[in-house]
Amino acid sequence: MVKLAFIGEGATEKIILESSEFRKYLRSIKIDFVEQVIDATGNGNLLPKNIAGFVSRLKDLGANVIFILTDLDEDKCITLTKDRIDPKAQHIIIVSVKEIESWFLAETECMGKFFGDSNFICDEPEKFDDPFSEIKALRLQKSGRGIATKRTLANLLVHKFGFSISRAANHANCSSAKYFINKMKSISTE
Repeated sequence: MVKLAFIGEGATEKIILESSEFRKYLRSIKIDFVEQVIDATGNGNLLPKNIAGFVSRLKDLGANVIFILTDLDEDKCITLTKDRIDPKAQHIIIVSVKEIESWFLAETECMGKFFGDSNFICDEPEKFDDPFSEIKALRLQKSGRGIATKRTLANLLVHKFGFSISRAANHANCSSAKYFINKMKSISTE
């Protein structure tokens, strides 16, 4: 039986992956998982020499498949990001394009509540080099309020506004969230 575990590039990924909404989703597709999510504290820590320790901790907790969620950032393509991480056979690398915050922009229901704009739609959430800055600018424009950090944003969207990866994956132009969901579904049927 598959027992899934997660390593996230940073705090935002950890907040999303530890959310009750995401845990409920995993249970709905019958995936057993390790409760603890590792926060690598930056993509520079997602290198083979560092990942080994993370994987060892997760295997000790019963994991046999490890998802590593990271951002594309400045890499020219997903393959370069995956090659830098150098995954082992039991590792599945998920690369959000360009950054995980693009998944927030794809989640229309959540962002509409956050902005106080029930008509909010972002046609191309993965086109922004810095989706966090885009969200900050939109928030200021729509409500006159700012948002200080990515961690604060993630906490608000996940815990107050009900962010859902599966809804983000339903966006026609958020291929990295869709890939993530499809990979988990394929594991649940193995």
